[in-house]
Amino acid sequence: MRQGFDNEKYLAEQEAAIAERLERFSSKLYLEFGGKLLYDFHASRVLPGFDPNVKVRLMEKIRDRTDVILCIYAGDIERKKVRADFGITYDQNTLKIIDELSDHGINLAGVVITRYDGQPGAEQFRRLLERRDIRVYTHGVARGYPTDVDLIVSDAGYGANEYIETERPVVIVTAPGPNSGKLATCLSQLYHDHRRGLDSGYAKFETFPIWNLPLKHPVNVAYEAATADIGDFNVLDHFHLEAYNERAVNYNRDVDAFPVLRRIIERITGAESFYKSPTDMGVNRAGFGIIDDEAVKEAAAQEIIRRYFRYSCEYVMGMTVAKTVEKVRLLMEDLHLVDDDRLVVAPARRAARDGEHSGKGHNGIYCGAALQLPGGSIVTGKNSPLFHAASSLILNAVKQLAGIPDTIHLLPESIVDAVGKLKRDVLGGREVSLDLEEILIALGISGASNPAAQAALNQLKYLQGCDAHLSHIPSRGDEAGLRKLGIRATADPRFAGKELFDV
Repeated sequence: MRQGFDNEKYLAEQEAAIAERLERFSSKLYLEFGGKLLYDFHASRVLPGFDPNVKVRLMEKIRDRTDVILCIYAGDIERKKVRADFGITYDQNTLKIIDELSDHGINLAGVVITRYDGQPGAEQFRRLLERRDIRVYTHGVARGYPTDVDLIVSDAGYGANEYIETERPVVIVTAPGPNSGKLATCLSQLYHDHRRGLDSGYAKFETFPIWNLPLKHPVNVAYEAATADIGDFNVLDHFHLEAYNERAVNYNRDVDAFPVLRRIIERITGAESFYKSPTDMGVNRAGFGIIDDEAVKEAAAQEIIRRYFRYSCEYVMGMTVAKTVEKVRLLMEDLHLVDDDRLVVAPARRAARDGEHSGKGHNGIYCGAALQLPGGSIVTGKNSPLFHAASSLILNAVKQLAGIPDTIHLLPESIVDAVGKLKRDVLGGREVSLDLEEILIALGISGASNPAAQAALNQLKYLQGCDAHLSHIPSRGDEAGLRKLGIRATADPRFAGKELFDV
């Protein structure tokens, strides 16, 4: 996929915008970071060329002036909410972010557990952090929000929250995911600062929706698809249109909350806000980094289809509701997209049908998978008594990249038999067929003595960013293997077997 985004141009624009915003306040700027701080894979998928860690690069440039506050919602800890692109829970992702900030020399002022009410999981997480010498603060549910401004902006409202001590003028407030309490934390800090006589302000570092792209631009529609499960949708910012006679795109929650938010800020500061619209509050220069609009449109369309498959699988797994799937399906219809526009979908389904017609499957189950290689060609795989479809797919892909003939086996029969025996006889598994994680380990072992296997191993790095599709919901081992290889995989909402428990 050709490059559609210039990171250096974006960095320069964004740094200048932050500096301009900081000049408005003599004390501190609380900068709410929307989206993912680290590994923003959504942005890198819809804006080809976007560095998923570009925000950290920006923070490194201003780290001498920057502190970070990390928020996590107590409810997300309790229900073990998962960040899908890593397959880890939000509390685990919080630990990962802390490690990354430390690696980049960026100061963490503390972790805030928001909407805290003594939840057992949240309390355990607090103790874990404190015993690793990390400062932890707890904020309860904001009383009176959003209507009772007198209560909110009082010692019984924001004043009841613990104040987070920071040293540097730019305070970045971030979180492992949405609805984590970042805005409330920023406003609470503003309240305490102004009670202390400090001239502090608020702004929002945002990426999506991109305000200066059209409302129905595929990049903005892809944001709607990404947030379909929490009900966000894009709207025209009528406050911005009225103030500046300029069309700008924002999302519903920010537009709906703006009048109350402006009142709260004015009550805290005792002065009229210079923000005339929610778009004014944003520091969002992503649109100026786009250098090929057609490339980003194409990439965003593919992301919308990926989201449709993801939500469809989550629906049959009981993780989301039907209206989420229906919303993304309607977004696809608006852009005249169908699932076959994802080029790996039809070959994966064909591979499953071919396996059924030939009788080559496993226990009467026929699964197929397809992957588009960097050069554009598509390779497929089918399940068998020995391998999952994803395992066959990756073996076929690396063989093709390495120029290894199909007749050459990468894995000696002795290794395959040994792993299968371990699963069946030692670990008590019902399924002997090897999943992708197991195949990758076996391939690594084989590479020590088999030059062909080593040549294949050397090609695995070239699969990062490739698109793949499975005719079925992947097992945990297949999903983990695909994720670790950096493959952008989707799947049909169909279970690969009758068993309810995936061992």
